[in-house]
Amino acid sequence: MSSHTVAKAAQATNRVIAVNKKYTVQSTGIWERIRRLLAVDPTRSNGIPLNPQFRNPPPGSNEPFSFIDPVTLPAGDIADNPYWKRDARRSYPVLSTVTQGDVVGLLEVGSKSAPKKELIGEAGTNALVQVKKEGEMGLASYFKKSGKEGMLAVLGKDGLPPLPSGLSLKAGQDKYLLTAENAYPEEYPCRTFQ
Repeated sequence: MSSHTVAKAAQATNRVIAVNKKYTVQSTGIWERIRRLLAVDPTRSNGIPLNPQFRNPPPGSNEPFSFIDPVTLPAGDIADNPYWKRDARRSYPVLSTVTQGDVVGLLEVGSKSAPKKELIGEAGTNALVQVKKEGEMGLASYFKKSGKEGMLAVLGKDGLPPLPSGLSLKAGQDKYLLTAENAYPEEYPCRTFQ
């Protein structure tokens, strides 16, 4: 190594400012000499950061619990705001339940699309209230009250319960309707449906 490189390295080290002086406010003059004399580690900084601008309010001046969160309604209302109601990205399946009271009502009065009784005026309202009371007792009490006729009304003509939708195909009826001629040539293994 030449003396020229050593001199350059010495100049570079003279220009380097210590990290403890770079980012903190240091004492000057005689006070710095006293601090260095009495300090356990004279190169340690005092920890007061450089602050070129006056901050208002200064850090730590506010009381810790004086801040009030801005609440936006209804999003900030945690009582009636579950995540699945807010989540627009997922369409959660909506569960539907059928209770025994609902089944009793369907058996006795029927549905809106296929009513068994005409519910008009005051008599219709009274019938619905009576069906609701009977439905609270359950299906067993309904079948006990209605006897054989009530049970046979639920069952089909052959005495079997109704099948779930899509399973009640007539004999010989195909689930899919194939077209008479295929839209693709014979070498393609595809079928065309109507």
